[in-house]
Amino acid sequence: MKIPKYQRIQNDLKKQIVTGKFENGDKFYTESELVQIYDVSSITVIRALNELVKDGYLVRKQGKGTFVSRSRKGKLVEFSDVELFPLKDDHVEVLSIEKGNDPKYLKELKLTNNDFYYKIVRVRTAGNRPYFYQQSYIPERFILTPNAKKNHFKSIYQRFKLDFDIHMSSEPYTETNEVTFATPEEASKALLLEKLEPTILQIRKTEQSNTDHVLEYVESYKHWNFYKFEITANR
Repeated sequence: MKIPKYQRIQNDLKKQIVTGKFENGDKFYTESELVQIYDVSSITVIRALNELVKDGYLVRKQGKGTFVSRSRKGKLVEFSDVELFPLKDDHVEVLSIEKGNDPKYLKELKLTNNDFYYKIVRVRTAGNRPYFYQQSYIPERFILTPNAKKNHFKSIYQRFKLDFDIHMSSEPYTETNEVTFATPEEASKALLLEKLEPTILQIRKTEQSNTDHVLEYVESYKHWNFYKFEITANR
């Protein structure tokens, strides 16, 4: 199938933006310049520009012209945690596992008022320093042996893999991270925090890709001194 003229122009201009010919915020070609460069009608040029504006690569400012967007929604951005210690020093301790049906967590897990979940509380340490306090909420159907010893639940991901052949790292999830001073007392004690020290509240919800089931809802508190992440774009 033949690619329309406007789309060929759109693709070429997008390539120029992505490869760095224009910096974010730079003034872009005028419509008349593009008509001459590509030897096409102004209608074709306008359509190509409109598509780039819609995709977030360009912005138009009345009376000033067209500019390369300072925050392009089309660029690929990756976030990754940076561990500030050797992974061999990481240790997990399961503090408790208990059955519950608090309406707040039933809602997060897409369960009914007659359903139950298991709350698994763990603390992670680097060497001898606690840095991560985690509260995992998992639907009852995904806990086969709730009466097993606590160490049985040191790795939630391993339990899903061994018990249900579910690879959690491959399932879709949403995650938020925010600085908070409202750290629960039990988390604050577990992390050995001084008064008014902040933590990073991390909330993650993992869903099963081929069903509407929520596999796990987690509320974690990370010691501020162990929080760092890296951003890469258009790699």
